[in-house]
Amino acid sequence: MEIKNEDIRILIVDDEMDIREILQFNLENEGYRIDVAKSAEEAMNILTSTHKLILLDVMMGGMSGFKMADLLRKKGNNIPIIFLTAKDTENDMLTGFSIGGDDYISKPFSIKEVIARIKSILKRNRGTDGGQHDEIIQIDGLILDIRTKTISADGMVNDLTKTEFNILLLLMRNKGRIYSRSDILDKAWDDNGLVLDRTVDVHINRLRKKMGRYSECIINRKGYGYTFQTMQNL
Repeated sequence: MEIKNEDIRILIVDDEMDIREILQFNLENEGYRIDVAKSAEEAMNILTSTHKLILLDVMMGGMSGFKMADLLRKKGNNIPIIFLTAKDTENDMLTGFSIGGDDYISKPFSIKEVIARIKSILKRNRGTDGGQHDEIIQIDGLILDIRTKTISADGMVNDLTKTEFNILLLLMRNKGRIYSRSDILDKAWDDNGLVLDRTVDVHINRLRKKMGRYSECIINRKGYGYTFQTMQNL
């Protein structure tokens, strides 16, 4: 099935507002869904399994783009990364590729070139990634492993029941969206014919006990339902 641009979510990470705005404007005009971050630290909180590519500035205050990419690769996240940099020496290019970068674009750049490189990488990865970008979902120090059905909170790993896994997968994949108890029953239970709405509360309470300090990320909005927020937004 053909994947349309509007189904593709890209994260732009750059500490220069002008560059973020130029890239966002032009890529949204191409139909892509765009998120932006002004630092690598902010990007690590924003990044989810729904993102299909990162445009990543190398030289930023705080964590560098190279350091962020290295951390992602060490965690097993193989999302395609295009480095953006004002430095274009051979050593910098080799560094970028050696830590798992997919491409390297020097500033100042042509928007047409950026778009062409994005299309090339997405096309290349579409047939080869085998869905591995969706094998884990990480928000802050909380990692949901879709393969092993486990949750890791700052390195402490716990097994999840099938229902706990389904609930957390739903909430983490749709961060910020509120789900009523009925919504969660419909989406997280195979057969909810004999299940009461309050059963959702019981499972979420058990789930929170396995999430360490990230238990606060599952928020009960009284009268509406449950939502997942990052620690930064609490």
